[in-house]
Amino acid sequence: MPAYDPQDMAMMDAALEQARAAQMRGEVPVGAVIAIDRRIISRAHNQPIGLCDPTAHAEMLALRQAGRTLNSYRLTGVSLYVTLEPCTMCIGAMVHARIGRLVFGARDPKAGAAGSVYDIGRDGRLNHRIEIVGGVCEEQCAGLLARFFAQRRI
Repeated sequence: MPAYDPQDMAMMDAALEQARAAQMRGEVPVGAVIAIDRRIISRAHNQPIGLCDPTAHAEMLALRQAGRTLNSYRLTGVSLYVTLEPCTMCIGAMVHARIGRLVFGARDPKAGAAGSVYDIGRDGRLNHRIEIVGGVCEEQCAGLLARFFAQRRI
């Protein structure tokens, strides 16, 4: 198991708190936090069901909140931490926002767009590339999702 930055693990713990909040509301348990200079500026969890909004993924909501906090749609210099590898919509928004770094927990072999199925954040054909670190607190993140879906199948 690779050694991860303790600060990344602490930020992922904060994202896991958000994922648990999503689960308590019957949403798929995905959580995200955005930090600048190791200080959290936004927190969010999945809310597509509750908000009746297919774009209300944890990452999208965290990006919106960070934009309001920084009073800018350009989020250069921020790090986004999310418990599940982002989908194409979310990583596309991150590229447009020009985030500097993405750290995710569980890989998504069916829809992951940060290395599993697609690698949009590092695609050299785009006008921005993102530093991506995957697998931080992967077991906890994947376990939360697996338990959620196992309970739904009962």
